[in-house]
Amino acid sequence: MIEKRDFGKTSEYGEPVQVYTITAGDYRLSVSTLGGTILSLETPDAQGKRENIVLGLPSVQDYEKSTTYMGSLIGRFANRIKAGKFSIDGHAYQVPCNDHGVNALHGGPEGLNTKLWNVLTSEVDGAPALHLSCISDDGEMGFPGRLKVHVDYILFPSGKLEITYAAVCDKTTPVNLTNHAYFNLAGSGDVLDHELQLYCNAYLPVDDELIPTGEVRSVVDTPFDFTAGKPIGKDLEEAGGYDHCMVLTDTGDHLKPCAYVRDPKSGRTMKVSTTMVGVQFYSGNFLDGSDVSPAGTPYGKHAGFCLETQQYPDAMNHDNFPSCLLRPGETYKHTTLLEFNV
Repeated sequence: MIEKRDFGKTSEYGEPVQVYTITAGDYRLSVSTLGGTILSLETPDAQGKRENIVLGLPSVQDYEKSTTYMGSLIGRFANRIKAGKFSIDGHAYQVPCNDHGVNALHGGPEGLNTKLWNVLTSEVDGAPALHLSCISDDGEMGFPGRLKVHVDYILFPSGKLEITYAAVCDKTTPVNLTNHAYFNLAGSGDVLDHELQLYCNAYLPVDDELIPTGEVRSVVDTPFDFTAGKPIGKDLEEAGGYDHCMVLTDTGDHLKPCAYVRDPKSGRTMKVSTTMVGVQFYSGNFLDGSDVSPAGTPYGKHAGFCLETQQYPDAMNHDNFPSCLLRPGETYKHTTLLEFNV
């Protein structure tokens, strides 16, 4: 089932924003045309009680003023670029430094999360889908080339949510697309008791500005070792909070296991698979209560966690990292599969 409703208007130009809600079996997903943002995702717990497990905000204006990128599609380049600078074939480019004025974050201050996306819908065998598209013009936020982006959300009655990203560009440009949903499988409280397993045998150490140092370090004997599974909060203080790119053990471009999460209270589980080489694990360190849920509950520290499947941060500035460049004639494509159960 697919429903559409008005969500409000943008502050600057008064453009209408819509919300599409798709329902499959016991699962319901709502997505806004502003930023292609996941507003809510309802799943049942072990007792069959359906509850929203994604952090969301009440209005268009709340999303416009928030700095958390809550639930939004992220690009052109997810994560950080050191000083917003990079070079391609000898030509230097500059992206605005919107991360404390020091580095570029999530594509700059007017990334894909600020755009109004076009939406088409379809439904096959009880699996409704939203097909989103937008264009980032040549020179936008300093990036070269006219980038055409397509993102599909497909919800299956079995509890699977498939997100597929695709892009083409007429000039060589860095591309790194992801979704910035904050999950809380309990539906409320913090996520420190959530048990997390990551299929990642290495991670990218960062400097004081959260920029990768260039090292790819083994997780063995570090607080970043989630290979056997453990509560998110177990080694969080020793890690200084998690906001790091974890490197998948299997770095092939096929769909492979990335993460498994279980909430002991509700019994809900989430399995993540991806075609990407890395996943940014973020433990909600900077949530400070300034963002409030539609029910009026402030989102405090660690109210949600993110698993953002992606390329390595600042990849264009590290020769030893996998290339993040999309060249004319090529198609950027990756898939992330979220499977919810109890």
